[in-house]
Amino acid sequence: METDKTTDPAVPRPVRLAFRVSYLGTRFYGSQQQESSRTVEGEFIAACRRLDLFSDWRAAGFCSAGRTDRGVHACGQVIAFSTSYPDRARQALNLQLPLDVWCTASAEVADAFHPRFDARSRTYRYYYSVQVRDLQSMEAAAGIFIGEHNFSNLARVGDKNPWRKVLEARIGTEGRFTYLEVKAESFLWHQVRCMATALLSVGAGELDMDGILLLLNETANRPIQPAPAEGLVLWDTDCGLLWEPVEKSDCSGTYCAELRRHHTLMKQICQVIRPEQP
Repeated sequence: METDKTTDPAVPRPVRLAFRVSYLGTRFYGSQQQESSRTVEGEFIAACRRLDLFSDWRAAGFCSAGRTDRGVHACGQVIAFSTSYPDRARQALNLQLPLDVWCTASAEVADAFHPRFDARSRTYRYYYSVQVRDLQSMEAAAGIFIGEHNFSNLARVGDKNPWRKVLEARIGTEGRFTYLEVKAESFLWHQVRCMATALLSVGAGELDMDGILLLLNETANRPIQPAPAEGLVLWDTDCGLLWEPVEKSDCSGTYCAELRRHHTLMKQICQVIRPEQP
């Protein structure tokens, strides 16, 4: 007869762990579990089960800091669960996870810890895939978003409270990319992507700072459309934790390097097949 692990005295008392998680969202149908689609949470739970960290994700209190849409990436998602085998989790999870999702750090947390409700703030970056003309105007316009505002024209609100408090908003550059970085206590669905669209319009000279103010204070005739999902990265989730680095698998690094090589090759092929017009 199989022993019930919850009452077996040989099984240590469960420990609650939080993991900082990165993933490439391209091949995921979002982060949240779905019965028939590949998701970050689904792959994470499957890896935990293979390692026998838990059998029932609900009993283990498995949860994440928030959901990301299909195609959205992360380097600062937080996932938590309870297990009687914390050392095994820290040492082996990256060996069981697929190549496009990996843990970068862990922390032992209180039994009641929930990354969504205990998060102090979240930071997103949106990387633009097009060349930006006027960075100074975009930077000035980004500052307008700081503070508490009604984002009805810049998000999919539904039945949520449209008011959100933005703590920081800035425009930065990294290599050949321009990005919008936004930090807030919480976000509405598509909020950052709509903000990215509005600021890109400022950079293109199609919208000015008064236009941003109108979007925050008046009802728009046509809501702003969100920018494409593939440019968005959940950059950080601040839960006030002291993180300890997790040993990384070389496999995910090799996978990312191969993706870069593949995209460079495909770009070259496209230029040969369909040369850019002068």
